[in-house]
Amino acid sequence: MSIRNLFDDTKHWIELRHDSPDEISVRFHHRLVAIHPFSNGNGRHARLMTDLLLENILDGKRFTWGSGRELSKSGKTRGAYIAALREADTGNYKPLLEFARS
Repeated sequence: MSIRNLFDDTKHWIELRHDSPDEISVRFHHRLVAIHPFSNGNGRHARLMTDLLLENILDGKRFTWGSGRELSKSGKTRGAYIAALREADTGNYKPLLEFARS
């Protein structure tokens, strides 16, 4: 049900055209990661789904997600990604958007 709600909300965001495609996509990504539908691979799945949303529905360019560095292994890039997700938990999506476009 959570994923269905996310898709319904995303459709509504797109119809409103209040936010940019990047903003909509970052909000979508954050919510999908929070739903955590799988025991493993949630970040990879959420990044893929977000890029598909950007390219196929919002006519945007896919995100670079930290310049393509490995996010599944511990390190500086993953730490920045996790910190940006945590900041989005507070309602501040700017760091996540900046990371996604870095």
